[in-house]
Amino acid sequence: MSLSGTRIEVMRYVGETIDASIDQFLKPIEKYWQPADLLPDTTNESFLDEVKMLRESCRELSYDYIAVLVGDTITEEALPTYESWLMDMEGIDQGNPASSWTRWIRSWTAEENRHGDLLNKFLYLSGRVNMHAMEVSTQYLISDGFDIGTSRDPYRNFVYTSFQELATNISHRRTATLAKQAGCNQLSKICGVIASDEMRHHKAYKEFVSNIFEVDPSEMMLALEDMMRKKIVMPAHFLRETGVKLGETFAHFSDAAQRLGVYTTMDYIEIAELLLQDWKIDSINGLNDKAQRARDYLMALPARLRRVADRTKIPALEYPFSWIAA
Repeated sequence: MSLSGTRIEVMRYVGETIDASIDQFLKPIEKYWQPADLLPDTTNESFLDEVKMLRESCRELSYDYIAVLVGDTITEEALPTYESWLMDMEGIDQGNPASSWTRWIRSWTAEENRHGDLLNKFLYLSGRVNMHAMEVSTQYLISDGFDIGTSRDPYRNFVYTSFQELATNISHRRTATLAKQAGCNQLSKICGVIASDEMRHHKAYKEFVSNIFEVDPSEMMLALEDMMRKKIVMPAHFLRETGVKLGETFAHFSDAAQRLGVYTTMDYIEIAELLLQDWKIDSINGLNDKAQRARDYLMALPARLRRVADRTKIPALEYPFSWIAA
């Protein structure tokens, strides 16, 4: 099938299966976890004892680990930016609450909203974090927004979300593993359940792109090429602290994540490679000449990125984040 019209027509076509996507990739609200299920219960007599145990379990978490967990939390807390960005895509009728894409975005947002709530409360109880400094960074990040190079184009936006949801899954899975190794089993479970959500979300957005490739292969290929040429930037790339330039804190956060092996340059390359395989980029038919050249670029990209990564050095020194309690 081929749709030769606008992106709005393609979005309308792909949106016909959104109800099925909600059922497949998102969980029923009443049957799924909430942050309170994974934290000490304030109504129990044992609440203070449970908090004490939680704080003790966090003592062995490294400086870099706490920095990464705070950065992850702030990223999750900037959800208002992400929802408003998706709602502004071409083909989204946000004035119609019954529209398929509006239902998807709101349902996705509702599920994502639990992540920041849960991590924030855990960090508050941990005693390892200067919460005021963290909250200042969160407010800055929401206020500053982001510039991820997608404009209002759903094709580019879905490339971004396909990539970013998998990157977030990797990060949370690895923080879960490191927490368990440090004896912090409660935090390990928290990071694990968040990672599970992110994987389902990744699969949904990846399927949206697959569906677009079926009906508008050349334009989808060009959108993918454009995003990969720009490089997929993280949603918190403007992250900063008081008195620090826009984005400078994010660079230090990224260095900490690299040192821990939570999210690395090689992960970026492997995600790109996986998406090229999953979308069967090498065998898509019906491409025009420009899109064929775009495919050639994309297929050669992972090897090119690996050569650059081999020359990249990670700073060894820890940066004194304002977020981490003395």
